[in-house]
Amino acid sequence: MSKPETLREIYADELKDLWSANDQMSRLLGKIVSEASDGSLKEMLAKSQEGIAKHTDTLKELIAGQDETVAKEHCKGMEGLVAEATKHVLEEGPDKGPLLDVIIIAQYQRMTHYGIAGFGTAAAYARALGLDDDETRLKGATKEIHGGDEYMNKLAETGVNLQAKAA
Repeated sequence: MSKPETLREIYADELKDLWSANDQMSRLLGKIVSEASDGSLKEMLAKSQEGIAKHTDTLKELIAGQDETVAKEHCKGMEGLVAEATKHVLEEGPDKGPLLDVIIIAQYQRMTHYGIAGFGTAAAYARALGLDDDETRLKGATKEIHGGDEYMNKLAETGVNLQAKAA
C-alpha cells in the first residue's frame, strides 16, 4: 500500500485489510473447531466460518466497486491475534474439555472484536463517502459479527465457564 491521499483510498485499503483478517481467522477456526468439546461451541465455530465467507464475498464486491484490483492486503493486526490464539489453544492449551473451551471462546472474541471494529470503521468511511449501499452492507456485517460475539458471551456465561469452574 502506498501512502493514501484520499478517504476513498483509505476505505479501499480497509476493505482489503478486512479480507485478509477474515481469511486468517477462518483458517484458524478450521483448526480450532475440532478441539472444542461443547457441542454448541463447535456449532457456533462452524457457523462463524460460513459468516466469514459471506462477509469476505461482500468485501470482494465492495473492493471491485471501488475500481480497485480485487486483492487483499496482509493484515498484521489479525496476524497477531491468530498467533496468540494458536499459542493459547493449539500449542499450550489444556487437553480437550471445558478449560480449553473457555480459552477458545476468549480467543474467538478477541478476533471477533477486531472484526467489529474494522467493519464498523469501513461502514463509517462508506457513509462519509456517500456510499449508501456499501454502508448498509457493512453495517449488516457488523451487526452479524456482533451477534456472534453476544452468542459466545451467553454460551460462556450460562454453560462453558460454569463447567470450567467445576472441572
